[in-house]
Amino acid sequence: MPAITHAEAYLVDLEVETVRTDAVQSFIKQETVFVEIRTDDGGTGTGYTYTIGTGGTAVLALLRDYLLPRLAGADARRVEAVWHDLFAATRATTVGAITSLALAAVDTALWDWRCRDAGQPLWVLAGGAKDRIPLYDTEGGWLHLTTEELIAGAKASRSAGWPGVKLKIGRSPVEDAERLAAVRAAVGPDFDLMLDANQSLTPAEAVRRARLLEPSDPYWFEEPLPADDVAGHQALAAASSIPVAVGESLYSVAQFREYLHRQAAGIVQVDVARIGGITPWLKVAHLAEAYNVPVCPHFLMELHVSLCCAVPNSRYLEHIPQLRAITRQEIGIADGHALAPTSPGLGIEWDRDAIDDRRVA
Repeated sequence: MPAITHAEAYLVDLEVETVRTDAVQSFIKQETVFVEIRTDDGGTGTGYTYTIGTGGTAVLALLRDYLLPRLAGADARRVEAVWHDLFAATRATTVGAITSLALAAVDTALWDWRCRDAGQPLWVLAGGAKDRIPLYDTEGGWLHLTTEELIAGAKASRSAGWPGVKLKIGRSPVEDAERLAAVRAAVGPDFDLMLDANQSLTPAEAVRRARLLEPSDPYWFEEPLPADDVAGHQALAAASSIPVAVGESLYSVAQFREYLHRQAAGIVQVDVARIGGITPWLKVAHLAEAYNVPVCPHFLMELHVSLCCAVPNSRYLEHIPQLRAITRQEIGIADGHALAPTSPGLGIEWDRDAIDDRRVA
């Protein structure tokens, strides 16, 4: 068996590529925690996880102090066994964000090793459902932008052949509705406009806001309420024709099961880092498929492009470039679609010198 002989973790800080604001916060920086593994047959794998400004050193400490020592001698082929061993070893801190983020760094490294060992790209080994996925842009829709800037961004995306954009909401109800209506008038009816409230509303206000926004035909209403308010999302989904999108702030397969079982989500936005890696990400995607619900993952487009192409029920990939400073190649784009990578592994070509230059721990 190919036994793991080496595992290390380190932290890299990445500055944001542009100003990013929403209803509750600003994206300060991307704390990127890497895990690298090596096996006794010479195989290697690189995985990663992230935060948007806080908690990175906590993730790093959990990996170094508790998780990585358990990998010594483990069979790198047995990804499920390793994931469940690490999960069980951290039972007292699961389900929780820090633990899920740490598990993701290890799990993505194992999948990278597995794909390289097989000589296959991730999207093929994980399912191979399609070789491209439609893109929507988030960078032109941040809350601090003026209505004119929102319109310009949406029109530019449409001209480039992209089928949709995301707009942040969180100003007054009337202003949010007016900004959305202005963008809709500028791009026409056959262009998808996603809305994101970033968990900022109450259940009653979410229903009220949805009724004001509904005439502009949004494609979805993302995180209208705090993520742990399943009942509130269920009530909103029943009261509005706008599909409710959730997932970036959920950290276990069981949390997604509850949303789907209660028909509280019409779009699943599972994040590979926050769910604990590729292994549980695929379980969530297939669970959503069983409920006939599409998957449109949150952030991490460089990794999610492969996972979207692995499963049949993916609908959209979110375009937010954030790894360009430490990679040698961007995702391929053609006709408004992101193209599945062809190289073995995760499909990310890391710039090792740039990574080393940005190590902070």
